Amino acid sequence: MRNRYALRIRSLIRKAFLVGPHTCPWWIGYTFDNPLRRLIHDPNSILGNWVAPGDTVVDIGCGLGYFSIAMADIVGSSGRVIALDIQQQMIRRARKRAEHRGVANRIDFRICEQDRLGYEGVADFALAFWMVHEVRDPKNLLAEIKSFLRPSGKLLITEPKVHVSQAEFNKTVNLVRCEGFQIVERPEIRFSQSVVCSPV
Repeated sequence: MRNRYALRIRSLIRKAFLVGPHTCPWWIGYTFDNPLRRLIHDPNSILGNWVAPGDTVVDIGCGLGYFSIAMADIVGSSGRVIALDIQQQMIRRARKRAEHRGVANRIDFRICEQDRLGYEGVADFALAFWMVHEVRDPKNLLAEIKSFLRPSGKLLITEPKVHVSQAEFNKTVNLVRCEGFQIVERPEIRFSQSVVCSPV
């Protein structure tokens, strides 16, 4: 009985401090997805080289819509943003934010499964910002992304230094290569480790 309680307490502590594999709860998104974030992660600076007017882009783990809304501005009325998240609360709040900004008609908000994105279209760009470390099967994730990216398409993977060590990120980069991508660039993004890749 005591062991069961000890395990439960340990599990709660790990969740509270986001230790190990986890899905970021929707409410914690407000701690970093706020107006001050633009000073650290300016979407135009981060995405400007990879997203263009008319593009179809996929925001994987869109959260509260920070990058989805910014990409909707960049792709314009002729482009499309596919915003994916596994949490209904995230999608609901991201949609409200997009409506407030007047770009909701450019964004297709979808709830995806834990192990399947479910997007079957074609995309010019995919963004996986601070979320690959939350995925149970990154190999499957990369295979699915490759299945919908155009041959000229790009994938930007960015991981937070606070959660992902250099060694762990190197494993992700090696997996990216094994899954049929080539490394195009390693952009400097604050508090992050990043890589841009494209299908081989």
